Amino acid sequence: MKNIILMGPPGAGKGTQATDLVERYHIPHISTGDMFREAIKNKTPLGQKAEAIIARGDLVPDDITVGLVKERLSQDDCANGYLLDGFPRTIPQAEALEEIGKEIGRPVNAVIDISVPEEVLIDRIGGRRVCPKCGASYHVRNMKPKVEGKCDHCGSDLIQRKDDNPESFKVRLENYYKQTAPVSDFYEARKLLRRYDGQGDKTRLQKELFAFLDTL
Repeated sequence: MKNIILMGPPGAGKGTQATDLVERYHIPHISTGDMFREAIKNKTPLGQKAEAIIARGDLVPDDITVGLVKERLSQDDCANGYLLDGFPRTIPQAEALEEIGKEIGRPVNAVIDISVPEEVLIDRIGGRRVCPKCGASYHVRNMKPKVEGKCDHCGSDLIQRKDDNPESFKVRLENYYKQTAPVSDFYEARKLLRRYDGQGDKTRLQKELFAFLDTL
């Protein structure tokens, strides 16, 4: 069973690696960010509550996020494993996830932490474009769509997310280093953490991840 957490600051390349991991191991990719964006799009009560918080670049309160994750991990498609992306972001969330894992019999058994220097992150985020319809991600230089400004998958116009603008991104980075980075120490103490360099060739990183996760 591969119950995996994928960690790293915004722009570290988690989304790219997540796509490859999900395809290789046939496990669901569970992104709290995507969950909240879908809720906002559908104007659910949760989405309306989270929208203003996410737009500022702040973190959604733990009680909302933990409840959402527990419900998702309990679903049938997670029986053989899952890939968590964007959760846990804080020590209390990590502690809550540990209890959830025990309660539903699906504990985390691997934590991947991808590190990238701040100047590289700023460059990556500034050029990121996403599809508002299907969620596909692109970059104006490093991962261009086939047709400029259009999604390869559904043809929708690509956008820059509100929380990818310079002001919101700075807040997101500050929140990450202050609240989320210590989570890696939490998992290192439990001998679950593996650190990887997210710079350079994404194929090199992919091979390193496969080599480790194949052993689980």
